[in-house]
Amino acid sequence: MKIDGIPTRTLRPHPREGVLDLIDQTRLPHALHWVRAATLGEAAHAIRAMQVRGAPLIGVTAAYGLAIGLLADASDAGLDHALVTLGATRPTAVNLHWALARMAARLAPLPPGERPAAAWVEAAAIEEEDVAQNRAIGEHGLALLRALKPRRKGPLQLMTHCNAGWLATADWGTALAPIYAAFDAGLPVHVWVSETRPRNQGLLTAWELMQHGVSHTLIADNAAGLLMGEGRVDAVLVGADRIAANGDVANKVGTYLKALASCDNGLPFYVAAPGSTLDFACPDGRAIPIEEREGDEFRLVRGLDHRGTPSALRQLPEEEAVGNPAFDVTPARLVTALITERGVGAASAAGLAALYPEADRCNKDLPPSSGAVRNAGGAQ
Repeated sequence: MKIDGIPTRTLRPHPREGVLDLIDQTRLPHALHWVRAATLGEAAHAIRAMQVRGAPLIGVTAAYGLAIGLLADASDAGLDHALVTLGATRPTAVNLHWALARMAARLAPLPPGERPAAAWVEAAAIEEEDVAQNRAIGEHGLALLRALKPRRKGPLQLMTHCNAGWLATADWGTALAPIYAAFDAGLPVHVWVSETRPRNQGLLTAWELMQHGVSHTLIADNAAGLLMGEGRVDAVLVGADRIAANGDVANKVGTYLKALASCDNGLPFYVAAPGSTLDFACPDGRAIPIEEREGDEFRLVRGLDHRGTPSALRQLPEEEAVGNPAFDVTPARLVTALITERGVGAASAAGLAALYPEADRCNKDLPPSSGAVRNAGGAQ
């Protein structure tokens, strides 16, 4: 996608130097700042601290983080250490574990001396596949948006939650890919951007839509139902951090509420995600681990002070007990359709198996997932 009119990806690998440059998303939307990961620990920190976020980008970053780690120690012990370190950063986003499993399968059989170079090649392949898959998601989703357009005079009115755009992937995004495809094809669209408390990832969505020139309006999370009820929304598009074998969807907390409101108002609720977000070894949403993040994300409000300096404002006492789940689960029955790189399908076991028959066959006899992904859907 574009920043100031210049096509840009969210990360810049430098294999010769053995480092990875990433957009520090904790500095957005106020400042565009690139951070460098030159060690395994720095790559893990970037994921854990949400300098990079979005399930697909987490997976790509983890792959490059493993490549960086192997430059320091490519032994079996070094490989295992890097896999454990990166795998412990975020529990819910299955792309992380999918990417690490794929990297391990490629690298473990090799002699240690061959692993570093092979790791950079495999990480680059994962990045390029992410870009291609997201572009395909955009094209499949565009067909759905074209079908909705006759119902609306003026721009198509779309709503999203969290950030499932270019910033959450290597390029294009997942839920925003159809929106960018529509915009680039000349289909008029307007996006209602949910702020997404407490991390406010909706601000990232607004920032990247502005950069690309897409019309949008930022709203408070709790305004979504009102807008739907007033007929000002044509469809809701969201991404996913993990999709269970039965079609249940884990996404940023607050997604479930938008799905309920969509259902109540008879609106399509689409989930866009690549095959690497599917976990066929996870039977349903109840088996998806939900990340509980530290309380100060809720107690503090971060932004710029009157001098324009990044700062934090305390809105709750330090001793106030808070709950801060990062995700919720939307039941498959509330999902109108899944938009994947292979096409549009039902959010059901049968629908997923039709899109990814090879992954479904490989995982039927596996025990339920406990966080480590076993399937290779979307890796082709």
